[in-house]
Amino acid sequence: MDGKMIVTYKILCKNDFNLELTLEKLFANEKIAKTIKSEFAKGIRNIDIFTKESDAKIKIETQKELYQFEVDKNDFADLITLSEEDAKKRNLTKKDCADVELVNIETID
Repeated sequence: MDGKMIVTYKILCKNDFNLELTLEKLFANEKIAKTIKSEFAKGIRNIDIFTKESDAKIKIETQKELYQFEVDKNDFADLITLSEEDAKKRNLTKKDCADVELVNIETID
């Protein structure tokens, strides 16, 4: 395979926060529901908050910086290893921040 790829990754740390919950569960929290009602329906009584998409999800996670590097298409099987090597070369890894997560792989000619 001829050509190149641009690989985008981020560094993961042990204390990173990552939570995914449904909107239905979020709206079930009384404090959240009260805050939404007071912000968007101030002074209106007997209202309820709901969603048509009961499985719609919201994700709360630690914001991360994304890093990129370029490799040959032939190196596709080794992308994680190459990402880890790139992170070490850039001195991005630390004691509790050494794992790599691939975010995007884009082919270019």
